[in-house]
Amino acid sequence: MSRAATIVITSVAALSLCACTTPGSSDPFVGFGPNPLLSAPQRSLLPSVGVPSVVGWPAGASPRAPAGFTVTRFASDLEHPRWLLVLPNGDVLVAESAGEPSKANKMQRGIRGFVQKMLMKKMKAAVPSPNKLVLLRDQDGDGAAESRTVFAQGLRSPFGMTLVGEVLYVANNDGVVRFAYSSGQTAAAGPAERVFDLPGPPINHHWTKNVVVSPDGSKLYATVGSNSNIGDNGMENEVGRAAIWEYDIASAKIRTFASGLRNPNGIDFEPSTGTMWTVVNERDEIGNDLPPDYLTSVRQGGFYGWPYSYWGQHVDPRVRPPRPDLVESAIVPDYGLGPHTASLGLVFYRGGTYPPSYRGGAFVTQHGSWNRQPLNGYRVVFIPFVAGRPQAPQLFLTGFLNAESKIQGRPVGVVVDKRGALLVADDVGGVIWRVTAAAQPALH
Repeated sequence: MSRAATIVITSVAALSLCACTTPGSSDPFVGFGPNPLLSAPQRSLLPSVGVPSVVGWPAGASPRAPAGFTVTRFASDLEHPRWLLVLPNGDVLVAESAGEPSKANKMQRGIRGFVQKMLMKKMKAAVPSPNKLVLLRDQDGDGAAESRTVFAQGLRSPFGMTLVGEVLYVANNDGVVRFAYSSGQTAAAGPAERVFDLPGPPINHHWTKNVVVSPDGSKLYATVGSNSNIGDNGMENEVGRAAIWEYDIASAKIRTFASGLRNPNGIDFEPSTGTMWTVVNERDEIGNDLPPDYLTSVRQGGFYGWPYSYWGQHVDPRVRPPRPDLVESAIVPDYGLGPHTASLGLVFYRGGTYPPSYRGGAFVTQHGSWNRQPLNGYRVVFIPFVAGRPQAPQLFLTGFLNAESKIQGRPVGVVVDKRGALLVADDVGGVIWRVTAAAQPALH
C-alpha cells in the first residue's frame, strides 16, 4: 500500500474515532455568562472534528442582523481580510493576512497534524499570506468603498494596527513595526521601521498578534498567543507567550502586563471605567463543551491559568509538571463566551447611531470552531454592559453558517466606523460587512 493511501485511510479512521465522542450542546449560549456551567472533562486520543465545509456566499446573500438593522457590503473580493482600523478621516485599513506553515510545530506532525492541516485547508484557513495592508475609501459616503489602494506590503503576517498621532503601528507575527502617517495618505512613504520584537517563528502556533494604544496614548499593548495547546511544544518555547505585553512609547521599556492567557486577540477599553478587556481562546481536547472561551477584564500582573488550569482553579492534569502555586493564583475570567467559539474581535460601541441599549456594550466576533460537534461560533454576539459589567448575551450577526451548517463566511476583525456603523471582516468570504441601524427618533 502506498504511503499516501495509508495516510488517507488512517485519517478517515481518526475522523471516525473523533466522531464517537459525546456531541456538545446545541444551546447557542452554552458556556456563556459570569458563571458558566463547566462539564466534566472528556479525554480523547484526537480532537473532536466538526467536519466543516466551505461553500461561500451565494449571490445577493449576506449575514442576518436583528430587526431595524441593515447589512451591506462595504468591500468585496479581498484577500483573506483579518483585521481592521478606522483612520481619523474615515478611511479603513485592512490587514490581509494568514499564518506561515511551520515544520517546527510538533502539533502539526503525525496523524493528528495531518488531520488538522487537512481541515484547515478545507476551511480556507491554510492559505498563502497576502502580507499587506489595504486602504479602503468611501469617497461619496454611500456606505461602500469606491477605491482601494495597497498601503503597505512585504509585511510578515500583519494583524493588529493602531494609530498614535502621526505614527501607524502594525503587529507582524514576530514584532511591532511602524510607519509615518498623515491624514488622507493612501500609501506608506517608506519601509516599516522595527519598534520591538515579539515571540514569533519558527513555531508560532498562534501567529496572530494584536496591538492597541492605551486611552492616554502613552503605551502600546500587544497580544501574544501560546505556542501550543497545553505546552505540547515544550514550556521552554512558551517564554513570553500566552500574554499581553506593555510597551512604554516614551521610554521604549517593555514588560509582561498579564499572563496565562492562552490566545488573547481583541483588546478594547470599557468606556465608562477605562478598564482593559480582552477576548481569549481556551484549550482543546477535553470535551466539546469545555472549557469556554472568555471575555475578561485584565489586571496588571494578573495570571489567568494557562496551561496549568482553566476558569480559575480547574486543574488540567495533562500538563506536566503541575504548578499548584500558579493554579492557586489563577484569576477567574469575568465572562464565558462558549466552548471552541474562537472569539477574536472585540469593540465597545461608542457610536451614536445605534439604539441606546447598544451604547457602551461589547461586540465580539466568533470565528468558529473546527474541532467541535456541532460547530460553534460563526457569528457576532453583542454583550450589553451596565456599570462596567457584562450582561446577558444577544445574537447580533448570524448566517455565517447556512441551514446545512456549511460555512459561508467567518467573522474576524470588528470596528465602528466614523458614522457609527459596525464593520466586520470576513476572511473566508473576502468581504467587509457594514451594519447600519435605522434612524433613531430625536430626543425632546
